[in-house]
Amino acid sequence: MINAIFLNLPIENLKRSVDFFGALGFTFNEQFTGDDSTCMIIGPHMYAMLVEHAKFSSFIEKPIADKSTVEMLISLSCESTEKVRELSEKAFELGGRQLNDAEDHGFMYSWGFEDLDGHIWDLFWMDPAHVQ
Repeated sequence: MINAIFLNLPIENLKRSVDFFGALGFTFNEQFTGDDSTCMIIGPHMYAMLVEHAKFSSFIEKPIADKSTVEMLISLSCESTEKVRELSEKAFELGGRQLNDAEDHGFMYSWGFEDLDGHIWDLFWMDPAHVQ
């Protein structure tokens, strides 16, 4: 079926985004990095192409959504509740916006942030024993 996922996200400033996500511990594939875009490695076969507005606009005819709108939530499953807290708190320190309070449902823990370009990252941990 599907071998990998590449999210293409419009960004305002490549250096600012690389600094933000690099400080969160993400790495980048230099083979797919240029002056106006980069390939951020999220996990095995999971990537986010961070693409400056001018280049992103060349892919589509529709306008890029501004920060007052939401098109999707990027939900990422983390290895532990501690990792969810660590990434969220670090994102807040780096200028990411806290969207809500952490939610603990016993079998699932979630928290998230809005990055510098308005993309929403929903981080969660789910107890493997709860998933059937």
